[in-house]
Amino acid sequence: MLNIKIKIPVLAINGSLDFQVPAKDNLAAIKNSLTRAKNKNFETYEFEGMNHLFQECKTGAFSEYSEIEQTISPKVLDKMSAWILKK
Repeated sequence: MLNIKIKIPVLAINGSLDFQVPAKDNLAAIKNSLTRAKNKNFETYEFEGMNHLFQECKTGAFSEYSEIEQTISPKVLDKMSAWILKK
C-alpha cells in the first residue's frame, strides 16, 4: 500500500465513457487515497457522456475519436476554471 501524503488542492476528473481509465474505479481510488492522506481540499467529478479526451461522445470507443471535431468539451473547461478560481 502506498503512503500518500498529498496536501495540495486536487481536482480529479474522468469521462463516464472513458475506456482507458474507468471513471468510477479511478475516482473512487483517488478519493480513498486523498481521504487517507487527510487531504480535505479535493474534488472528484465524473463527466457524463465524455471519453478519455473529455470530448462529448456517444460510445467512447476509440473508433469514434476521429469522428469528433470537438477538441475538449467547454463543460470541462468551465469546471476546471471555476475550480481554479475558487482556490
